[in-house]
Amino acid sequence: MTETLVPRITELPTRRHPDRPFDPPPELAAIRERHPLVRMTYPDGHDGWLATGYAACRAVLADRRFSSRYELAHLPLAVDGAPPELPPAAVGDLTGIDAPEHTRLRRPLVGYFTVRRMHSLTERVQEIAAEHLDAMQRDGSPEDLVSSFAKPIPALVICELLGVPYADRDTFQRHVFTIMGGSSTIEEIGAAMGALHAYLLDLVRAKRARPAEDILSSLTGTDLTDDELAGVGAFLLAAGLDTTANMIALGTFALLCHPDQLALLRADPALVEPAVEELMRYLTVGHTGLRTALEDVELEGQVIRAGESVTLAMGAGNRDPRRYPDPDALDLRRGAPGHLTLGHGMHQCLGQQLARVEMRVAFPALLARFPGLRLDCAPEDVPTRPDANIYGVQRLPVAW
Repeated sequence: MTETLVPRITELPTRRHPDRPFDPPPELAAIRERHPLVRMTYPDGHDGWLATGYAACRAVLADRRFSSRYELAHLPLAVDGAPPELPPAAVGDLTGIDAPEHTRLRRPLVGYFTVRRMHSLTERVQEIAAEHLDAMQRDGSPEDLVSSFAKPIPALVICELLGVPYADRDTFQRHVFTIMGGSSTIEEIGAAMGALHAYLLDLVRAKRARPAEDILSSLTGTDLTDDELAGVGAFLLAAGLDTTANMIALGTFALLCHPDQLALLRADPALVEPAVEELMRYLTVGHTGLRTALEDVELEGQVIRAGESVTLAMGAGNRDPRRYPDPDALDLRRGAPGHLTLGHGMHQCLGQQLARVEMRVAFPALLARFPGLRLDCAPEDVPTRPDANIYGVQRLPVAW
């Protein structure tokens, strides 16, 4: 085929507009309108690609000719201390491996995160949410919603599911924040990953000796090694702690800044299911993906050559007007079918049904308990996490 000339950019836009904390960097929309797949020069000099269109991002995620292996990829952003070549994924890190190894590790987990099993947790999630709302009410207004509500709910749920002692949360939450926070050096991330793995390894060995009623105990009956179980446990714990917590906090922030949409949800609790999907699309907390072509692939009138990395601007894809009319508007009735926030293809989020249950419980419970909930500061004073792998807010001061 004859390739059409496409734009080229020299760096990945990352800076959000200070007055629009829920929107992707504005340059991404301008790039997307010129072409949904553009050439991009990576910090190490690699000549790769940036996908900003919905169809381009989804196609890459679905195509097994694109690898998730870290050691094949080029980082789209400069990271202090990053080696010339990335190391392979840590044992149990499902995001950084391909089939068949990915399939072997993921298959034993799938049955624990089905729609039916996750829906059966609804009552327990409601109990946990109510307990934390009770504590907020006792403490009185104002409060930081992140520490009092958004973080503890998914933390308690994933700890109970895995069989991880919640009393140890300060230890593993510190390691997870170091890994996911976006401001750590390569050395700090490596040390935190090692410490988290060691913690889970001790726990797995204890469960082999004395199994309980939890996922890690059940998995000791599979052919996974202790190292693999510890790695998978660390992966699930980190994902369960950070992503949903940021969605609950950032989603509440977005609702408080869109009073018309907040009023819709208050008036009709049944709207919560499409509302959660629209909030995931609109906010796209997991904003960037990365894949590397294993062979030449034709996409959007271009040929991506074997060995070339493709950065996926998921937030820009979720705001693509060719997929979603008026995409920069938060519209809870939209439902946002097929959004990219939970991924697509073989790496689609394993815990997506759990995240949905937690959000479908958290938002209505919070709004019902505190009908007068409001921000306790100006929106521009809410501290965000602009450099984190998972976007969100550091704190959310609220009053009622």
